Amino acid sequence: MYDSRGARSSVRASAAAVLGAALLLAGCSSGGGDENGDSGGRITQQPKAADPFWVNPDGTAARQLTAYTKSGDKTKAEQIRKIAEQPTGEWIGPENPENEARGFTEAAQKSDRTALLVLYDIPHRDCGQYSQGGAADGNAYRAWIDGVVRGIEDRSAIVILEPDAVRHLADGCTPAQFHEERYDLLKGAIARLKSLKNTKVYLDAGNAGWGHPDQILQPLQQAGIAQADGFSVNVSNFYSTQDSLAYGKQLSSKLGGKHFVIDTSRNGNGPYTSGDPAQRWCNPPGRALGEPPTTKTADPLVDAYLWVKRPGESDGTCKGGPKAGDWWASYALALAENSK
Repeated sequence: MYDSRGARSSVRASAAAVLGAALLLAGCSSGGGDENGDSGGRITQQPKAADPFWVNPDGTAARQLTAYTKSGDKTKAEQIRKIAEQPTGEWIGPENPENEARGFTEAAQKSDRTALLVLYDIPHRDCGQYSQGGAADGNAYRAWIDGVVRGIEDRSAIVILEPDAVRHLADGCTPAQFHEERYDLLKGAIARLKSLKNTKVYLDAGNAGWGHPDQILQPLQQAGIAQADGFSVNVSNFYSTQDSLAYGKQLSSKLGGKHFVIDTSRNGNGPYTSGDPAQRWCNPPGRALGEPPTTKTADPLVDAYLWVKRPGESDGTCKGGPKAGDWWASYALALAENSK
């Protein structure tokens, strides 16, 4: 049983992602960075002092906002704007990592912001479940990472590295014959990304609902956490910021004071506690948006609250949802309507 699993998130089609970034560079984003326009409404960048991360004016929520605005549905547009105007993770697809990483970081640079990128292509990903897949083998993954590195260059980026990859080494989900290779791939990815001048790397470390920090400590160390800037917690999950902070601080104390980031994208009402425990993480009802992304957090060890998971994109084909990563407008509206 693998309850409370963390990372069931979107890897958008490469062509769409690159097209969106190209449109931004062609003039959809303003030079200074406080306001960006799209065809159906204004998408504004958040104040840089508190939230230096780039808002994509061509993201899934922004396109939904355009549709509601064009149809005259002001009530729904107002709710979706809560998502569309916040920076969310850009999940780099498998086909064109260099072009996507370049497009997103160039667009962010043009708006004087930092791109938030999520790398989720490790071989044998997700133990064959809703988000199964990943690179065909170790060499393919290394080539993919090299593409991401070439795309980022010296532009400012924060990278969330491989949600669930370490946790699934610790909990036995990933078969033992793949462990040595995965550790090597993660260490190599951290080293390549940290060779970049302005990139910070956070290796994913599970969530507050799973086990005890001691269970993931050694796997994190074997995966190269010492060379990373820190770790991420609660990616694509729903545990409260308070619980995530407690979990992260316990883990940090065992890692020499490593900093961390918390995914607050959908944790406004905490975790779902009804139904099959093994499926509580998957499109649970009654959830809400959490704290907006910011670098002004409740603790000096927490570098940022981030929306790593893109609110409104499905966790998988459960509870009536579409496949993992697909936009689900009704779920997005519920998250926004339930938010404080």
